Amino acid sequence: MTFTHPVLVRWSDIDSYDHVNNVRYFDYFQEARILFLSSVVGSGADYFAEYPCVLVSQTVDYLRPILLRHPPYDVEVWVEAVGNTSYTLGSRIVDGDDVYARAVSVIVAVDRETQAKRQLSPAERESLMQHVSAT
Repeated sequence: MTFTHPVLVRWSDIDSYDHVNNVRYFDYFQEARILFLSSVVGSGADYFAEYPCVLVSQTVDYLRPILLRHPPYDVEVWVEAVGNTSYTLGSRIVDGDDVYARAVSVIVAVDRETQAKRQLSPAERESLMQHVSAT
């Protein structure tokens, strides 16, 4: 199941080459990732309060430049894999069939007080498994 979030390019995102600076792609992926995880719990619950976690790795493949324009680009997010203490999210920035960038993000579950790695809870695992996609 893929989550889609529209991201509008801001003037401040543009670099001297007249396209979105590569660092801003991380912001776009982060914005969509946070909204996606918030939607996983549903019913207005705070995902990060209920299931503390941290981003430990993110790789981005830049496939084509993103330009300043008024219609937003879409950022798609899905769960690729769920482990015992972590999960992997896939995402991409698209416009129709055109893919501008792909990202893989690894999230680790942590204990709220100690910040040590912890096992995913059964409810957390179930919520994530409902969003696994082979996109």
